[in-house]
Amino acid sequence: MTTRPTNGSRGNKYRFAFRTLSFLDARKDDSSGVAELSGPPGRALLVWKPEIIGQVFRGDRNMTLEGSDTLGPLVGDTSLLFANGPRHAAYRQVIGPRLRGRPLRGYEELIAEATRAAIDELRPGTVFQVPDWTRRLTLQIVSQIILGPVDHGLLHRFTSWIEGVLGSRGRTLAYRYLRLPHALPSPWRTFVRQRESLDKELLCPVSGKSAGGGAGSGAAEPSPATLAEVLRSGEEPLGPLGDGELRDQIVSLLFAGHETTASAISWALFWLAEHDEVRRDIIDELKATSSSGAAAEDVPLLDAACREVLRISPPAVVAGNRVLDEGQEIDGVSHDAGTRLTPCIYLAHQQPDLYPQPERFDPHRFLGKRKSAQEYLPFGGGTRRCLGADLAMLEMRMVVAAVLRRRELKCVNPETGVPQLRGPAMGPSEDLRMTVTECPA
Repeated sequence: MTTRPTNGSRGNKYRFAFRTLSFLDARKDDSSGVAELSGPPGRALLVWKPEIIGQVFRGDRNMTLEGSDTLGPLVGDTSLLFANGPRHAAYRQVIGPRLRGRPLRGYEELIAEATRAAIDELRPGTVFQVPDWTRRLTLQIVSQIILGPVDHGLLHRFTSWIEGVLGSRGRTLAYRYLRLPHALPSPWRTFVRQRESLDKELLCPVSGKSAGGGAGSGAAEPSPATLAEVLRSGEEPLGPLGDGELRDQIVSLLFAGHETTASAISWALFWLAEHDEVRRDIIDELKATSSSGAAAEDVPLLDAACREVLRISPPAVVAGNRVLDEGQEIDGVSHDAGTRLTPCIYLAHQQPDLYPQPERFDPHRFLGKRKSAQEYLPFGGGTRRCLGADLAMLEMRMVVAAVLRRRELKCVNPETGVPQLRGPAMGPSEDLRMTVTECPA
């Protein structure tokens, strides 16, 4: 027997779609941990109760990840972000080892060099838009990991293309719901034409390259130098990719590999600028070590602060839409096949029984402590946990450490440090600005 729809589920669906953050904020004190977004058939539930999230993550193999109307046209029909079954497992098996453990250390100098160059731009007295600066930096880093050195003009065109659909909430809604026929002048037609042009450019750095002999992989055996070459190489169990599928993966990795990481770093700079005592304690920690921040154990307070940033302002609001392949019982309730379950990261991180005074920024929650995957899930969980989670944490610590060592930043408009949606991501306002007030010795 399935449970009946709760009152107001029809309205919930539209409030969640069009007024997402206000809908979620209204449920921060809801201890049930479940909100029905639509009733049967095709029932949809938003869930943030830890026990339910844990069951969802553990039951991933009996669920299908649903695609995204927002990201689908960006990343393509064969994107690894929405692959399922053996194909999804094959992508994780081929790409995952290159983004964790020993190979990850091969990216440290790349991150350090890109960060030094970006910080050089921040002259004393300069006022800069934080989200724009962090996105340019993280795209520069991840593009080299995926494609190797590429033309800055290509990265600029890629950024402009993304901005055209995610640059504001209004643009995103128009792009998602007003897809007019291509013959009619519209933002959708512009998006499609730009996509066709970018597709050819993004494949150019990979065409003609031979796999093997890559620097910085850290593996015992020679391997392709970039993730695109890994994908092109035909490595099993993935096998050879055609140009269309390769394009989808390059765009998916470029987008996912910089957008949320940039939001996380923007939030970190904001929260530390607003909390002098924490910032000073981290600076003291950095003065006591020559570490770049790459190793979390060298900078425990900085690492804890980064984890608290991801708790209080997670770059992703939800952890995907999973659809039950067959009926099953979850948290004592029977659900039919076809039921959609969406773990809500934003609300899971706001529960006062897990995080007392959840609205307060407090890195000590994570100092020497670890939360379970069903209570703390900034990178999702289960078999769908973000492949780049370790890389994102590495970048976050290294960039924040480098900024704190070389610059002192002051937020000139802290009122803009409020969550705003940017497609599926959540970041501070695009207008969040900081001034470089000092360059410490």
